[in-house]
Amino acid sequence: MSAKANHCETMSEVRENVDRVDRLLVALMAERLNYIEQAARIKQSRDAVRDEDRIADVIAKVKAQCRIDGFDENMAERMWRAMMEDFIAHEFIKWDGLRT
Repeated sequence: MSAKANHCETMSEVRENVDRVDRLLVALMAERLNYIEQAARIKQSRDAVRDEDRIADVIAKVKAQCRIDGFDENMAERMWRAMMEDFIAHEFIKWDGLRT
């Protein structure tokens, strides 16, 4: 499925759609964060929080989806790596907090 944007005639329409997409992204990021927090609860070892194999797997899957949806793979990789670093940092905090 290729992602298609609504056709806009005015900057107001563009901004309304960008704002709509941002709201969807925030909801999805909040859902993703919930799973990260569950991972912090489930993982038995602090060493398991940062998983280089999983990072590589996520990047590979994101790039594959980019090819389907016509999104720049390099941009997506930079965005996902930055996002994952923040999520990993959050997971370390949660992991530590659950065990102290």
